[in-house]
Amino acid sequence: MPDIASHTPPAGATLRLELFVDDIAASIAFYVSALGFREEQRDDDYASLRNGAVVLGLGLARRLPAGHDFGQEALRRQRGVGVEIVLAVADVDAAYRRAEASPYGVEGAPSTRPWGLRDFRVVDPDGYYLRITSRPG
Repeated sequence: MPDIASHTPPAGATLRLELFVDDIAASIAFYVSALGFREEQRDDDYASLRNGAVVLGLGLARRLPAGHDFGQEALRRQRGVGVEIVLAVADVDAAYRRAEASPYGVEGAPSTRPWGLRDFRVVDPDGYYLRITSRPG
């Protein structure tokens, strides 16, 4: 599968997305198997994954300190409310085949949207919603 990043970020600009999860191993398995990330670093409480220029940190939710804004009470309500994580890939159909072949499944086949992009959606083991997209080839 091609790298998720479709372009090089401007000098000085990077994005590292961190998600708080219940099970580090289950989340790593999802992002590696379904979306082609590779594990760069891992310990008991945190893992860092990469696909091209996209860096994803996975933190163990139960290890957040008491009173943290993303602590257990907030995470029990619903994770990622109002957030859509968009991963731009070179070939959305190849990404779809990979995700569909994984044990996690997808939220429907790729389709071309009125705004010109082609995409499909997946939900990770903790309920975070992702849209995988690319320009039609």
